[in-house]
Amino acid sequence: MIYLDCAATTLQKPPAVARAVCSAIHHAASPGRGGHRPAMLGAELAFRCRQEAGALFQVDDPEQVVFTFNATHALNIAIRSLVGPGDPVVISGWEHNAVTRPLHAIGAEIRIAQGTLFDQASVLEAFARQLTPDVKAVICNHVSNVFGFILPVEAIAKLCQEQNIPFILDASQSAGCIPIGMKQLHAAFIAMPGHKGLYGPQGTGLLLCGTDTVPLLYGGTGSLSARQDMPDFLPDRLEAGTHNVPGIAGLLEGIRYVRTRGTGAILARERALAAAAGRYMSHIPGVTVYQAVRPEAQAGVLSFTMEGIDCEMIGEALGKQGIAVRSGLHCAPLAHRSAGTLECGTVRVSFSDFNTHSETERLVQAIKQLRIR
Repeated sequence: MIYLDCAATTLQKPPAVARAVCSAIHHAASPGRGGHRPAMLGAELAFRCRQEAGALFQVDDPEQVVFTFNATHALNIAIRSLVGPGDPVVISGWEHNAVTRPLHAIGAEIRIAQGTLFDQASVLEAFARQLTPDVKAVICNHVSNVFGFILPVEAIAKLCQEQNIPFILDASQSAGCIPIGMKQLHAAFIAMPGHKGLYGPQGTGLLLCGTDTVPLLYGGTGSLSARQDMPDFLPDRLEAGTHNVPGIAGLLEGIRYVRTRGTGAILARERALAAAAGRYMSHIPGVTVYQAVRPEAQAGVLSFTMEGIDCEMIGEALGKQGIAVRSGLHCAPLAHRSAGTLECGTVRVSFSDFNTHSETERLVQAIKQLRIR
């Protein structure tokens, strides 16, 4: 199979990830739940993972690195820590349902900083217009999961810092391929999955915490057990219940791979594959490719449509040929509304560090055959 759905989950992982998961299943127990060797091994794996993540994302204290189930879990914690009913919140026009649905559930006043696809200056201008003194938080994804559009988050974060507005970054599509610095962004929170660009297992995620937090889950932590309220310190405050130790062990190896390989090298590879795919597809009659004119405005995610052929049918036809892509709205209707593709959706092709140019060529040939039919 040619797997090109890495914006959902990276299927191809560094071999060390699977080995670490298997080893932890057999040898590691729950951190903080005992003084025996398996529990101590579990605690050591968790701490090492926090350290590696802290080093990758410029977090001084490993205890500010909180384990979550995924980016959605992390974003829910971040949002509920800062936003209450009726609070004005500014988001970009490219946000995922992992941001918009929690805001709707809370009853926040959502203000959209609308910009033009692949036009970073227009997005920055839109945020500058929306950042009024009453805004309680700004939430922005780093890279659109639909179009690969890289938003100007460093400049947006600077605007927030100047006006003392908390900034939440959704790094679901950027963690592992674009440098992210907690210190540089002065972010209140940075949320990310473990199973995408960090090459960890599904069911893992991270929340980097730079401000006070509100627990989403309540329960045992292995600390301060005589008290009935949650501990007031991180990471225990946000990590109720048993940890996913095998997942954390795998995530540790995924992060080590990213640090060794380098985010710059990974981004360059993914961007080159996406650019080549877009360039070839744009010459196929009837195919519309959503691709940035300036390469620096797009990561390794690419969307396209074909005139007269439903996106779901395209995805199904490619799947029958052993090419895995994703079709539809990709859980991001707001991004499609911003780009004018809400009615039809798109076919999304997304790359990882483990894809090749020959796979890109086979994808393009398969699309050509669909066009001929």
